[in-house]
Amino acid sequence: MADADATVVPAPPASRWRRLLPWALLVLLLGVAQTLLLALTVQHEHNREQERIELAAASASANVRQLLLRDVQSLQALLWNDPQPAQWRSDAADLLRARREMLRIEWRSGANAIETAADSPYGGPLFVSLARSDLDLDTQAACADAQRLAAPAWSRSYFVPQPGGLGVEVIDVCLPIGPNGERGAMVATLALGGVIDEAVAPELARSHELSFVEGDGTRLARGGLTRGAGVYVAERLVNLSSLTLALRLDSAAGAPRLMPNVATSLVLGLSLALAAVVALLARDVRRRAAAELRLGEELTLRRAMEDSLVTGLRARDLQGRVTYVNPAFCKMVGFSAEQLVGQTTPPYWPPEMLSAYEARQAQRMAQGVPAHESRDGFETTFMRSDGERFPVLIFEAPLVGPDGLQSGWMSAVLDLSAQRRVEERSRQQQEQLQATARLASVGEMASLLSHELNQPLAAIASYATGSLNLIDDAGERPDPPSVAMIREATQHIAEQAERAGRVIRSVHDFVRRREQSRENLTCDQLVEAVMPLLRLQARKSGARIEFEFGSPAPRVVCDRTMIEQVLLNLTRNALQAMEAEPPERRVVKLGARTHGAWVRLSVTDHGPGIAPEVAARLFTPFFTTKAEGMGLGLSLCRTVVEQHGGALDFTTLRDGEGRVRGTCFEFTLPAAGTAAAPVAAQPGVLDGVSA
Repeated sequence: MADADATVVPAPPASRWRRLLPWALLVLLLGVAQTLLLALTVQHEHNREQERIELAAASASANVRQLLLRDVQSLQALLWNDPQPAQWRSDAADLLRARREMLRIEWRSGANAIETAADSPYGGPLFVSLARSDLDLDTQAACADAQRLAAPAWSRSYFVPQPGGLGVEVIDVCLPIGPNGERGAMVATLALGGVIDEAVAPELARSHELSFVEGDGTRLARGGLTRGAGVYVAERLVNLSSLTLALRLDSAAGAPRLMPNVATSLVLGLSLALAAVVALLARDVRRRAAAELRLGEELTLRRAMEDSLVTGLRARDLQGRVTYVNPAFCKMVGFSAEQLVGQTTPPYWPPEMLSAYEARQAQRMAQGVPAHESRDGFETTFMRSDGERFPVLIFEAPLVGPDGLQSGWMSAVLDLSAQRRVEERSRQQQEQLQATARLASVGEMASLLSHELNQPLAAIASYATGSLNLIDDAGERPDPPSVAMIREATQHIAEQAERAGRVIRSVHDFVRRREQSRENLTCDQLVEAVMPLLRLQARKSGARIEFEFGSPAPRVVCDRTMIEQVLLNLTRNALQAMEAEPPERRVVKLGARTHGAWVRLSVTDHGPGIAPEVAARLFTPFFTTKAEGMGLGLSLCRTVVEQHGGALDFTTLRDGEGRVRGTCFEFTLPAAGTAAAPVAAQPGVLDGVSA
């Protein structure tokens, strides 16, 4: 990317400022917006904390008021049932143990004189440093109000010194005894600090400083934290019948920091991230021109590559319409891109195949392209603009867009015309090579033919000479016995001539047979066609040829001439392999059995087997172990069998002790329909030992 930046030509100054001005305004607006957002977030946090402290103050003041009213109710309960002094002192002591904020309870007479009193068990006597009479002014005023109102009355708070220079801020509540206070009054002294400790929840006290204050802010008593932060402060009034206390809460939380919580941190983090994004965006804008230039170059290169391909490319959408073709495809079919793009029924489809192609396209559009076709392709026929039909091989795969969704199909199309011409020439050369191999086989049998033809020709000559002698001896009037003998000799001459003719015709038919059509034949028909030639070799080597075909013999679909050549080569090789074996072991077995859709044919001998070094090169063209051989027999046999879709291989036969007992060559051919199940083999002899 750095190289790309270096290739960008600097813009003129005026154009540069026009391009930078929107970015400068954007950065300024973002800075102002983010600053305001951060300030508003901090203010929001401050307001939220203040609202929380206000709610806490309201809750605390309500708890204090509820505690004081409950204390009044507890004091009133001491006066129920007009208790005796001893009983009252006992009940008062129990109440002081239950209410830690109460420091002292007094029973006073109608003249406001203290008759009896009880102090809290949690500390020493309250009035030690100063006498009770010295701090009784506010209490007397409260009792006067209580008698006047006939209801509990509260005094103002006052300070009671304690030993050691300490003291406690207290308030008194006075309850009249009897109607209009005729029997006196009961006074309870409460510590303001104790009221805070008992009324406020512990979790609130751990995070706030609570205190009772006067109107000028003077603190009377405190509780909770030692000292608050003084930032978040709230005050609430505790209103009673004759008393108003100001309760202040001071939170331990300080002023909002730059990042007081997750929300502000997120705002600040997002602001920084947005600033970084803007910086990256500005940086990327500089690269856009270079990227667009590179993209244009890549598109140009891609188009040049597609235009230079010799393989045709074609794209179709999901409805089967042609959306793209490259020049190679246009040249292949002879139509321009304008004539092909947008067509659902393209003009390169042959008219006679139009319905079949439309049905196939509809099926492919509905079901997709089979996986094996996308890998191996499929063959079909196209038509050029001049009407010429030509074969093509198509590889088709789904066309998937950047969003991962299929938008159509992409096809690579290969013109097979040149390949078909090469295959045709190869086929013709293969036929010529097979004919040469047949002629070579016949040449090798020339000596056998001379031996086979000598017998009928010699018999013909003998019978002809005898017939002439009989005619000469008989004179002009041959007697009946002589006529009979002449007739018999003539018949023998005809039989031997027919025998010689059959031998010659069998060789002639084998050499001249050239048709390449596939026929439906039985295996014994294939064997019978080559038996006249094999019989010559078998008689010369003193061997027998047996067959195991079952009943009925399996039927195959094959090229008769080519398979006869395979059987002839394999059987002749088997006969030649047993020339060194004893006469009783010179047996060649021809077999055929059905395996599903295939028929397996075998040629088995009892020879010495095939050496490992020979087996490795056995099917290599021009490799032979015979001095007069061409090395093409087994190579041609394998080629012929593979052209039929089968396979040719061999197996070395061994006995129980591991000794070699012969070789079995097997090859497979397609079965014709459903062949009958093979029955037990019925070995038969086609030829015996020749004399």
